[in-house]
Amino acid sequence: MSVTSRAVGRCVGEFSRLSPQTFNYSPGRILSKSACRSIYSASTPISKKAWSPQSDQYKFWNREESKSGQASMVLDMSPESIQKEARIICLSGDADAANNPLLGKLPFGTRLLHVGSQSTDFPDRLIDESPNVVFVSPSCPHARLILPLVLAKFPTIEWIHVRSAGIDFLESDELPYVAKKGIIMTNAKGQFSSSLAEYAMMACSYFAKDIPRLLKNKRAKLWDDFEIEELRGKTMGIVGYGDIGRATAKLASVYGMKVIALRRNPEKSEFDPVCDEVLGTGRLSLQKLMSVSDYVVCSAPSTVETRGMVNADAFKASKKNQVFINLGRGPVVDEDALVEALRNGTLRGAALDVFATEPLPTDHALWDLDNCLISPHNMDRTATFMHEATEFFVNENLPRFILGHSLLNPVDVSLGY
Repeated sequence: MSVTSRAVGRCVGEFSRLSPQTFNYSPGRILSKSACRSIYSASTPISKKAWSPQSDQYKFWNREESKSGQASMVLDMSPESIQKEARIICLSGDADAANNPLLGKLPFGTRLLHVGSQSTDFPDRLIDESPNVVFVSPSCPHARLILPLVLAKFPTIEWIHVRSAGIDFLESDELPYVAKKGIIMTNAKGQFSSSLAEYAMMACSYFAKDIPRLLKNKRAKLWDDFEIEELRGKTMGIVGYGDIGRATAKLASVYGMKVIALRRNPEKSEFDPVCDEVLGTGRLSLQKLMSVSDYVVCSAPSTVETRGMVNADAFKASKKNQVFINLGRGPVVDEDALVEALRNGTLRGAALDVFATEPLPTDHALWDLDNCLISPHNMDRTATFMHEATEFFVNENLPRFILGHSLLNPVDVSLGY
């Protein structure tokens, strides 16, 4: 039996927000009731074609909520839909190859006015061009000092896009006034979530299978048969349930782990299919999460509120044999308390990709701890990750801006993410 026209309209409305290729939908196709329910149900997982760099559907933006570039397609097909021109100035270090997509073919209605790394690099004549977009690369030295000067010089700026997920490198006394001036800020969250989620699961397995012992035995040519731990049935606690946290939760759930998360607005994850329990922020919530988690993944941003949040009290509440993984920001963790927890056996181990001071000083105690896996803040550093972040700006958010659509990845400057 065919569905009613009203139901078809509702389903087609859902299709308009999803990639048509996902369901092989074509206009005029009549959907069964079960098909419509399957699409409309929030609890039904959506099957997607695996991402492939060789595919024509190269999905370089948010890998966990893969966008299909509808705004870019609209702009290509109907340039008359342009609502405003994008006049861009770029704050970037010299010879930043990851900016190459910005130097190539740009969407209709876009002009790149100038690239520089100092406020003095942008001549006064640009004022007459009325720049309205600033693209900020993490490679720009002293960006936190230069951005306010650029905004003061060019009062026509409407939008700042940051080519990274974190905006802590832009933190300054002037930054909170960005929103008050009516300037929108967006970032590149979602670009790095999949690679960091893979790292989190590798770190879990590193300790569960006791890889250090295997490597030691191999060097000694020692056949040492020992028991290993299974991740299935274990609990993963995630501190900071944003894009990275959700990507990690998806992989953990596939492993058969229970997931408990901590986030500022727990109601946003009320119907999350991969998260078993969501807690609000605060000292008691963090201690509860630490007390029940076998593995803790910290993916919280560095803000005034989060710095030093994972402290001695949090580690004292840790479940026995817990492994702590930090892939968010170093300053979120009290490193002295972490070192003590690793030394006294409160924690079984730690895997750290980020640190309060980077590079990690050679005399830091963490280097000498056998139960600490250290990586040099490179677990999201794929061959294409920064290029993809620029492509997201060029091929997704720029067309949205030009068409007058809402932008993806808005940042609340007052919160820092």
